[in-house]
Amino acid sequence: MSRRKTERLLSLVVCLLSARRYLTATQIRDAVPGYPASYDAFKRMFERDKDELRELGIPLETGTNGPGDEEYGYRISRQAYELPEITLEADEAAMLGLAARVWRRAELAGAAEGALLKLRAAGIDAEDLSQPGIEPRVRTPEAAFGPLWEAVRDGRPVSFGYRAAGRAAAQQRRLEPWGVVNRRGRWYVVGRDADRDAERVFRLSRIEGEVRFTGPPGTVVVPPGTDVRAAVRDWDADPVVPRTCRLRIRAGAGYGLRRHAIGIEPDQVPGWDVAELNYSDIGWWSEHLASFGADVVVLEPSDLRDAVIGQLKGVLA
Repeated sequence: MSRRKTERLLSLVVCLLSARRYLTATQIRDAVPGYPASYDAFKRMFERDKDELRELGIPLETGTNGPGDEEYGYRISRQAYELPEITLEADEAAMLGLAARVWRRAELAGAAEGALLKLRAAGIDAEDLSQPGIEPRVRTPEAAFGPLWEAVRDGRPVSFGYRAAGRAAAQQRRLEPWGVVNRRGRWYVVGRDADRDAERVFRLSRIEGEVRFTGPPGTVVVPPGTDVRAAVRDWDADPVVPRTCRLRIRAGAGYGLRRHAIGIEPDQVPGWDVAELNYSDIGWWSEHLASFGADVVVLEPSDLRDAVIGQLKGVLA
């Protein structure tokens, strides 16, 4: 949410709270700064603002001041709007502001901005409190995060291609998602696998292609007592068997790979070296190797080579 929009919504709330009577749309346009001069453009923007205020839980009422009024007006009832006094310690408010900063520029940025707007409406400006010099971010590089988070929020089943560890090709999976969880820097989705009729955990970095909605909102019901974090923790506790790959690395490049190589020797092709490295997660490893571009070529195994080629094709697309 932009600062201009935030200020306009705050001004609208203050205006409707201060009014002793219903205000017409024309009166609101004249009283609240930030609306366009064109009445049609104002009406479109005002309709969006009304919906947003209601989504924030603000009781926006519609009515008339008397039986002779032909045009409906708007107001916010103080009795319905006012909450018990919010008492947050400075460190608590700072933590809420920090949480919103962490989620900014991610799929939850809108929810984070909405939370900050509610704090400001309560007279607490969490963003103005002292913050650490380093500003953390929650990274969600997987393209599947957005649609899966939306599916969990709306209770919608999905389908997607998933390449399990050790498999060369992705398999189509149908899932009723219950939650999206981050563990040790990796993202997972937990839910009921419709084909196996059992709880399953999927790592988002192994999802290939588009995540498709396969049902309307509200059709997925999370079983009572479900703990998606525990499910991911148990699933991620399985021992990981390392695998070995052979890479051709251009001379003068790939120093990060060279440092962790089991062995390295000159290649028969001039200007290249061949290195052996261990890895465990083909999804993350293929993305990492693809980031080196033309300076690294996977010689074996074939499934890792195919995964890197898929990553590079995705970049080109």
